[in-house]
Order: sequence, then structure tokens, then C-alpha cells
Amino acid sequence: MDRIVIEGMVFSGKHGVTDAERARSQRFTVDIEVETDLARAARSDQIEDTIDYRRVRAIAKEVIQGEPAHLIETLAGRIARKALQVPRVRAVSVKVTKRPASMRPIDGAAVLMRRARR
Repeated sequence: MDRIVIEGMVFSGKHGVTDAERARSQRFTVDIEVETDLARAARSDQIEDTIDYRRVRAIAKEVIQGEPAHLIETLAGRIARKALQVPRVRAVSVKVTKRPASMRPIDGAAVLMRRARR
């Protein structure tokens, strides 16, 4: 299966278990890998035959900047569900990373989730 990988998207959102985490925006990094068949796009060189990266990025941005969640697991799940609704996406892997102030010094705490169409 072919893959499109979008790495290092950074958005701000008010997510976390504690009130302090949800009081002000924090930085979240999102990496997404979508599985699809890219043979047609490789031949045609037309955007209509692939998955538009901008659409996938917009999903991640909407979720991170949207409704607050306690867990990054919830954020990854929301992104995965929405990405699977994009035509031609057969499966998606989502990694959401944050750097909780309460755990410093660490580079980040992350969740990696893979979901596929049934």
C-alpha cells in the first residue's frame, strides 16, 4: 500500500487533564500518514487522482484548534475518524505530540494511533 506522509504540523489548542492545561493554548505537533493507492496519480499527475495534503492538514488543524479534550488519545482518534472519511483513504496513522509543562524536561509525550476502513 502506498502512503502519503505529512509531518511536523504544529497547532495550538487548549487540551489537557488539568484546568491549567486547558486555561491557555499549548503547542501540539501532528504527523499523519494516510494509506492509499497512488498508482493512478503517479500516471496522471493530477491532484484529483490523489489525496490533497491540504485537506488532511485542515482536519488536523480543525481538531487541535477545536473542542477541548482531556487526552491526546482523544485528539488522535478524532483526527483519524475524520481522515478516514476522505475519499481514497484506506487507513490512517496519526501521531499527536505535546510537551506537558508538568513533565519537563522531556521532548514530548505522544500517542500514535492507526485506524483502517472496515
